[in-house]
This record gives sequence, C-alpha cells and structure tokens, in this order.
Amino acid sequence: MSFQPFTAAHRSYVKSLYRRLLYNELDWVIDRRLWRAKALAIRAEFDSNRNVHDPRALSQLFEKAESSLAEHKHPDPYRPPTAPDGSKWYVLY
Repeated sequence: MSFQPFTAAHRSYVKSLYRRLLYNELDWVIDRRLWRAKALAIRAEFDSNRNVHDPRALSQLFEKAESSLAEHKHPDPYRPPTAPDGSKWYVLY
C-alpha cells in the first residue's frame, strides 16, 4: 500500500499557483509563441521540484513562488470583455 504524502488541498494549491503564474505571464506577453516559451520554463521549474517531500522545503518553495508572483504581478491584468471588470460589462448588464 503506497502512502500519499499530500492531501487534495495541497494538490489544489499547487495547481492554483501554477495557473496563476501562467496567467500572470500571459498578461505580460502578448504573442502566444513567446508566452509558450515562458510557460515551458514555468513547467520545467515545477517539474524540477516534483519530488520534494520535505514540508519545510515545500513551504520555502511556495513562499518563493508567491513572492515572485506578487513582485511580478501585472498592474493592469487582462479581463475578458464580458467579465465583471471587463469593458462590456456595463453595456451588457
């Protein structure tokens, strides 16, 4: 019987962090071809830390990733036009 070291909440947090990093890079890069290279670099970073099981090392990795995300957050992120903060929101509703 194999032991699962991580809970569903942990997996959900890692997926959320990965998506937030990808969307943040997409806010900065307009051309999808250039963004794809950055997305592959982010994926490689996550894959290189896949086998880390030490909770202290994981918390350091998460803090580093969160601080990097906060530091490089786009000041005016993309919003879909029909989203609540989008350009067509008040026109449609």
